[in-house]
Amino acid sequence: MSVSKPFEDFGDVEAIAEGLDDRDPGTRRVTVMDLADTAAPEAIPYLSRAVADPAPEVRLQAAIALSGFDGPEVAAALAGALSDADEAVARAASDSLCELKDPKAADPLFAFLTHDKPFVRMSAFRGIKELRRPESLKPAVTALGDADASVREQAVAVIGWLKLEESLPALISACRDPSPAVRRSAVSALGFSTSPHAAHAVIAALDDADWIVREIAAETLARTGAADAGGRLIRALSDEYWQVTLKAVRSLGKLRVAESVAAMGPLLAHETSNLRKEVAGALGEIGHASALAFLQKHVDDPDPDVRKNVRWAIGRLREE
Repeated sequence: MSVSKPFEDFGDVEAIAEGLDDRDPGTRRVTVMDLADTAAPEAIPYLSRAVADPAPEVRLQAAIALSGFDGPEVAAALAGALSDADEAVARAASDSLCELKDPKAADPLFAFLTHDKPFVRMSAFRGIKELRRPESLKPAVTALGDADASVREQAVAVIGWLKLEESLPALISACRDPSPAVRRSAVSALGFSTSPHAAHAVIAALDDADWIVREIAAETLARTGAADAGGRLIRALSDEYWQVTLKAVRSLGKLRVAESVAAMGPLLAHETSNLRKEVAGALGEIGHASALAFLQKHVDDPDPDVRKNVRWAIGRLREE
């Protein structure tokens, strides 16, 4: 029985690459697509070359195509394209950098973390984020002082992905950043730590002027396991945004804060069905007998998902 060779159905890479020398940009663009279809590592040098093609449509296709490949050579080609005069090409290169998985691909990106263009710096941090290289911590902490908020936001994300306890002071400081986007990223990143310092910073974020920061803080508190967060989460049940209230309900359920039942029960009559569903589930998780009186009033809720959670919660309370 014959065994097929990988990529043989797509033709020889070198033969396909000859199309990159064609005068017609359309032909060169199709060549880039054909090279990408091979999925062969041998196509990387040719695709890297196409990122510098005279025609923007070819460069764009090459930047997109490189998202299917990995390694330092790919990272270097995409990083060079971040300064492309065509915005679409630069953005495609930035997006493709996020697909890198090989930790070694971070090596050529480190040099771009201090580039003179904020977009390039931001994109370089995006590229190294999921690669989790410990060497990323120092430049990321330094970048928290960057003048551009998008750079600071991505730097915080890098720190958060590293999940290093030594980064806590930097993340806590970023929770007070002038940019709501940076604060959102910082508060979420603190969820990896069970340190009281992290929990206190997240609790403080429940008073943030930005409701999305408050929403993220309410959700993150359950991950920190903060034993003293119950009182502040109960106060968050009356937040003017139901989205914040929903996340507070969810965290109170996970933390099993029995003291929240009295404040949470009336929310089973809230106009938002998603919130009512979460309240029923949280009351079941908490498992306090006082919740039964609230739940029994809503066994016939008009929303089937709410009814399902109400009946589950009642069943669990009776079992306990």
